Amino acid sequence: MRMLFATTAGTGHFGPMTSVARACAEAGHEVRVAAPESFASHVTRAGLEHVPFDDVPPEVMGAVFGRLPSMSPEEANATVVRDVFGRLDAQAAWPRVQEVVDDWAPDVILREPCEFGSLAAAVRSGVPHVEMAIGLGNLQRWAGQVLVDPLGELDVVAGLDRGSCAAAMSSAPVFSQVPPSLDITDEDGSGTNDDAAGGGVPTVMRYRDGEASTRSGTLPTTWGDSERPLVYVTFGSVTAGFEELSTVFRLSLDALADLPVRVLLTTGHAGDPEALRPWPRNAHVEQWWPQDDVMPLASAVVGHGGFGTMMSALAAGVPQVLVPLFAFDQEVNAQRIDEVGAGVRLGGRQVAMSGLAEAVNRVLDDAGVRSRADALADEIAGLPDASEVVPLVEAMAAVR
Repeated sequence: MRMLFATTAGTGHFGPMTSVARACAEAGHEVRVAAPESFASHVTRAGLEHVPFDDVPPEVMGAVFGRLPSMSPEEANATVVRDVFGRLDAQAAWPRVQEVVDDWAPDVILREPCEFGSLAAAVRSGVPHVEMAIGLGNLQRWAGQVLVDPLGELDVVAGLDRGSCAAAMSSAPVFSQVPPSLDITDEDGSGTNDDAAGGGVPTVMRYRDGEASTRSGTLPTTWGDSERPLVYVTFGSVTAGFEELSTVFRLSLDALADLPVRVLLTTGHAGDPEALRPWPRNAHVEQWWPQDDVMPLASAVVGHGGFGTMMSALAAGVPQVLVPLFAFDQEVNAQRIDEVGAGVRLGGRQVAMSGLAEAVNRVLDDAGVRSRADALADEIAGLPDASEVVPLVEAMAAVR
């Protein structure tokens, strides 16, 4: 069978689908990943075949992102979902994704929730499609409200009846790595919806990335006192590109400099580790290091609530301190981790750094926080391996 995966240019968006994509390829299926041209190296590094679609011109995207720091978190969140993902990315992606669907004729499309060009192509061509979750289930309900107008515009661009893409998005089955006790999916904000949908495919099929759990920890170099707890600090791949928000890197290093810990901080490819020198004696800074290599060695994680880092830490049983910076899902994730007791949420963006040392001490010393993080790791370990998702994908493709 031919299986087309689709993603925007974000490592946190692409990462959750890689284990399923590789499992499908290992089962003998033809697998391709539709992604922006700029994202080619990430796809090929994952060992998958890349089929490109157009990027939004940098000057157009930059004008939108340049406004975000001056907005309230609510305004910024709606702008990113509505104008970036729903309009700019979707309308840039759709023409070439449609060409791939027309020419290659995939049997099924698996898309991350922010990639809508493939959604329009799936609807227009009658191809079964599934959503690969990059967050808690209640995010889809919130996003659906914000996306009504831009998805209606995408319908017009793709030659569909208005409302087609929104209806298809809301009814698609979901594959998710989020464990049931952490997720929020139904209308009253509690519990989950894992009932079966048509064709025997669950509305929400949960799985785990078995590859991540088998890795042994490695670090880029040696520094500090190896007997002290390792605190991994990362604010994702794009934070360093925001001049105002990028101060969180220096503020984090300063806040943790006097704690009896070792700090590994990554800036993302938009950041420059050398610009943060002098580093504290207990810290080392890299642009990037594989998260799944750090987690087996980490005692605590400091982040912004991005899905990829959050799930990697949960799978390893590592307590988290989360500081949401610029997106709605970061706030939802941070609040939920705090609610279930697996970490601490700090509000206030950069201002929150004044409480970082105390929060890190808490997650390192509080046996209850560590116990809850361990319990969630056990729950994730009990989920089906990504390879067990493959028969469900095959079943979806077979009903076309």
